[in-house]
Amino acid sequence: MRLFKDILPTLSSIENIASLTLTEDDEETINLENKPGTSGSVAVYFEVSQGTGVIDSKTAEAALELYAEHTQDARENPGKHPNIDRLFTLINTDRRINVLVKKNP
Repeated sequence: MRLFKDILPTLSSIENIASLTLTEDDEETINLENKPGTSGSVAVYFEVSQGTGVIDSKTAEAALELYAEHTQDARENPGKHPNIDRLFTLINTDRRINVLVKKNP
């Protein structure tokens, strides 16, 4: 299995992204800032939502693969990885979230 730290450099660049705003039913659910501690999630969410601006159950599955070893850790420790837990919820409820990219000024 590839490790998350090895997968991250293969994803699309997020250097010009300030944050991602995640919404469901036009209500803001969370703002993921591109900063230490959340930049990996910004990269994963951005990667799987490109083209459609949406993360659904199918793209959530793809995101879980990108999170690599952190996905299993999230399964074993609910609440430890909220951005991965959100993907589990999308899969289990067949819901979707919209992803709005906010660029750096």
